[in-house]
Amino acid sequence: MNLADQLNLGCACQTLSLPRLRDQLETGPALDGLAARLSVSHPHLFSATAVFIDPGMAQRIQDSVAAIERVIALPAWQQQALARAPAIAALDNGPSGVFMGYDFHLTDAGPRLIEINSNAGGAVLNAALARAHSACCQAFGDVIDPAGSLRAIDAAFVDMFRAEWAAQRGDAPLRTVLIVDDAPAQQYLAPEFDMFRELFTSHGLTALVVDPAELQWHGGALHHPALQPATAVDLVYNRLTDFYLQDEAHQALRLAHEAGAVVLTPNPRTHALYADKRNLVALSDADLLANWGVSEQDRALLSAVVPATQRVHPDNADALWAGRRGLFFKPAAGFGARAAYRGDKLTRRVWGEILAGDYVAQALVPPSERLVRVQDGTQRLKLDLRAYTYRGQVQLLAARTWTGQTTNFRTEGGGFSPVVVVTDPARALSQTGHEAVQQFNVD
Repeated sequence: MNLADQLNLGCACQTLSLPRLRDQLETGPALDGLAARLSVSHPHLFSATAVFIDPGMAQRIQDSVAAIERVIALPAWQQQALARAPAIAALDNGPSGVFMGYDFHLTDAGPRLIEINSNAGGAVLNAALARAHSACCQAFGDVIDPAGSLRAIDAAFVDMFRAEWAAQRGDAPLRTVLIVDDAPAQQYLAPEFDMFRELFTSHGLTALVVDPAELQWHGGALHHPALQPATAVDLVYNRLTDFYLQDEAHQALRLAHEAGAVVLTPNPRTHALYADKRNLVALSDADLLANWGVSEQDRALLSAVVPATQRVHPDNADALWAGRRGLFFKPAAGFGARAAYRGDKLTRRVWGEILAGDYVAQALVPPSERLVRVQDGTQRLKLDLRAYTYRGQVQLLAARTWTGQTTNFRTEGGGFSPVVVVTDPARALSQTGHEAVQQFNVD
C-alpha cells in the first residue's frame, strides 16, 4: 500500500475552511449568500476531506488522456464514431470542446477509465473548493497546491473559452457568452452557472444564464431578448444533455450552429468523438487499435487503463447475463450514471430493459475508498476521480466520495473533494497526523 492509500484509508482529517469556502464561492455581489444557500439546498455537495493520490497515479492519468486524444485524432476513429452519430456531428467549426471529463477509478495497478464526458460539470466549484482547503493554513496549502496553479485556474478557464472562440473566429473580439441549459435554475449544478456568469463578467464579457427555448435565430445570427436587438450571441457554453440538439426547443441553437453563426462548446461533434459510451468498446480493443495504426506504446497503455467493454446485443446476451456479476451496464448515450447498473444488482425486469435499449457492458472496476469523519465517528466512502481536461492537458483533478450503487451527492461526509498529489511524503505525513487533525478540523 503506497502512502496515498495509507492516508486515504487511515486519516480522516477535515481540512475545509468554511469561511474561506464562502469567500471563494461569493466572488462578486451577484453571488452574495451563495454559500449559505448551498448549505441548505446542497448539504452534501462538498466534502470536508481531501483525497490523496501518488505522483505516479497522476502522471498515468495525464498519459492516458494524451494517448486517448491521439487515438481520437485518427481518421479511422473519427470515421467510425461519426458514422453512428446524427449528421450534425460531422460539422467541424473548429472548437475542441471545453471541460472534457475523464472519470477514473483508482486501483492498486493504476487508474481505470470508467467513462468520458463531453460537458463535465463542477469545474469552478471544485476549483473554489480546493482553494478553500488549501487556504486553511499555509502548510497545507503547500501540499495541496505546491505550484500555485489553483490561484490562476479561473483565468485559465476563461482563456480556454477564448481559445475556442479563436479556433472558429480568429482575431475577432469575443463579447457575449451565454451559459445554456434546459430550465437552468432547476439544474442541480445551477449555482455553478451563476459562478460562470460572474467569472465571464469579471473578464469584461457580457454573460447570461439562459434556457435555449429563449434563443432566437434571425438575420443570420443568434439572439436573446435580454441583449440589445443589434447584439448577437458570440459564444454558447453548452450544458445541454440533448447532445445532438434534436429537441424542438433547441432549434434556434441548432440552426445557429449549423450556420457557423455561433461558437458552440462543447458541440455535437465533441460528444460523438469522445463521450458516446460505444467508444469505450473501440478503446479497449487492442487489435482494432493496431489496425488503425495506434502505436504499440499507446495500445499497451490503453489496455492497462481502459476496462474491457462490449456492446450488448442478442448474440451475447446469455453470456453477459451469466457473467453479469463482473460487469457494469451503461446506456450508450447516457450521462450522470442515469440508467446505469451494476450487474450483481440486476433483476430480470431491468435486464429486459437493457436488452431492449442500446447498452454497453464494461468490466466492473470497484472504486477505491476514502475514510471520512461523520457525526458518529468515521466511515469509508467510495471514491472516483475526474480529470478536467482541454486539448489533452489535465487542468484540474477532483474527486467525488459517496455510498450507493452509483455516484451521488446524498452521502453524509461525501461530495466533491480536492485531490492532493503526495509529492513530499515527509510533509504529507506531518500535515496529516494527529496534530493536523486538530489544526485543520473545522466544525
